[in-house]
Amino acid sequence: MECYDNKMGNYGRMKKTEMTRYFDLSIGQYAEVVHTVTEEDIKVFGDLSGDYNPLHFNENWARTTMFKGRIAHGILTAAYISAAIGMKLPGPGTIYLSQSMKFLYPVRIGDTITARVEIIALNDEKQQVTLKTICTNQNLNVVLDGEALIMLMRQ
Repeated sequence: MECYDNKMGNYGRMKKTEMTRYFDLSIGQYAEVVHTVTEEDIKVFGDLSGDYNPLHFNENWARTTMFKGRIAHGILTAAYISAAIGMKLPGPGTIYLSQSMKFLYPVRIGDTITARVEIIALNDEKQQVTLKTICTNQNLNVVLDGEALIMLMRQ
């Protein structure tokens, strides 16, 4: 089975992407996505989600909170895990079944977040994959920690 990515190639044609097969996966494989959070990211996420909590948008108000300033949406940070899973490991054709997560440290505008996913278990009978999911900032503080359960589309 083939799938196509959403990046337009030359002449407007979509690039062909190969899907990973379950039996090509192994415990210990990992992938990372790195992204620096911008003001625009927070604005766009607020527009998409409808979450305009002043903690994300009003610096004066946010200074009065325990965070002493604005922070990014937690789910925005989680989206980088989705990108690592959906585009890198296992990649296109991945079906997200569940995700647990704990938000451990605030993410601020200008923070560079590394989302890492690592295969920690394989269920051959169900062809499901358990991934350790973790996001760290540029100072190596863990900002998000969790686990995902995924499966691959069968070819």
